Amino acid sequence: MPQLDVNGTTLYYEDTGPPPGPNATGETIVFSHGLLWSTEQFAPQVAALRTRYRCISWDHRGQGQSAPDASRNTIGIELVWQDAVALLEKLETGPVHFCGLSMGGFVAMRTASRRPDLVRSLLLLETSADPEPTENVPRYRMLVNVVRIGAIGLVRRRLGPIFLAKSTLSDPTRKADVERFTQIMIARKDAWRAANGVIDRAGIAIELPRINTPALVIVGDEDVATTPAKAQRLVAAIRGAKLVTIPRAGHSSSVEQPDAVTSAIDQFLGSIRTPARRSN
Repeated sequence: MPQLDVNGTTLYYEDTGPPPGPNATGETIVFSHGLLWSTEQFAPQVAALRTRYRCISWDHRGQGQSAPDASRNTIGIELVWQDAVALLEKLETGPVHFCGLSMGGFVAMRTASRRPDLVRSLLLLETSADPEPTENVPRYRMLVNVVRIGAIGLVRRRLGPIFLAKSTLSDPTRKADVERFTQIMIARKDAWRAANGVIDRAGIAIELPRINTPALVIVGDEDVATTPAKAQRLVAAIRGAKLVTIPRAGHSSSVEQPDAVTSAIDQFLGSIRTPARRSN
């Protein structure tokens, strides 16, 4: 199992690349997952794009297959961001296309703003530069406390309406998908520490004008956690950013509508690629 030691923790990561040949772009995409998820959140995109790009994904500390962090009750976003920077530096990626969903987007925006040398372009899915809305905090605190005392089964049914679109939840052909997604989200009993970090995060809207890399913002049209209106605010604040709305997707578009998300990413990266210089 590939692991990397950074900042006093151990992160699980996956690093795949294209075989040598004319299809290889020589570029790297990194995938930063959302809260309660893991590298599996971007598995469809990695499978489709790895033939042309080096694809790196990892599990944030305290989530997925990465090490726990029992020394703290809150795994803050700033710490998760520092982990991401350390991982990219250790893997010697150079500038990357940084793709982040929700919590992963919080990490991606911080990296683009503060370490532009590491970011070639920015791909933001179902995310926001705002702090957690005040009206959400009591409900999310309650869910965290229920999980913390070990009653994770009680929150199981609450996760679907937050993370998935109504279209996904109501589709009888997707019952197996919903079950699999839910199992992933409840797999780590200690993920409440990461949830506290998401709830307590600071907004970074003030940093967005510093971002000068090409940016694509993707949002599910049924996302209730970070609504399309928040995606539009990102587009307005990041110079030159483009917006793509994914039909019949909620807060997990990469797995709810994987083909549409992969196509949006692929088209965007193709549109910003510098053509190879022909030799005389």
